[in-house]
Amino acid sequence: MFVRRRPLLGAAMLGGTAYLAGRAGQRAAYQEDTQDQRLAELEQSQPQAAPVAAPAPDLSTQLATLSGLVEKGTLTQAEFDAAKQKLLAG
Repeated sequence: MFVRRRPLLGAAMLGGTAYLAGRAGQRAAYQEDTQDQRLAELEQSQPQAAPVAAPAPDLSTQLATLSGLVEKGTLTQAEFDAAKQKLLAG
């Protein structure tokens, strides 16, 4: 039969490997935390850019969009007329 001569050596190797794996996991978590902190600091230090407003579509484009909605059946003719009057007034 096979008799192990050094049973504690195997346990020590297994324990040492588990210890090193745990340390590597802690180190990776620490690096992620510090990286997140650095990114947050950089984002705070950069000046905030003003949001760019999209240009308003011209009147003919808006009317074409509304007429397309009437053709699809999304808007009724009365709703279209009200929206058209609102666009023409404003």
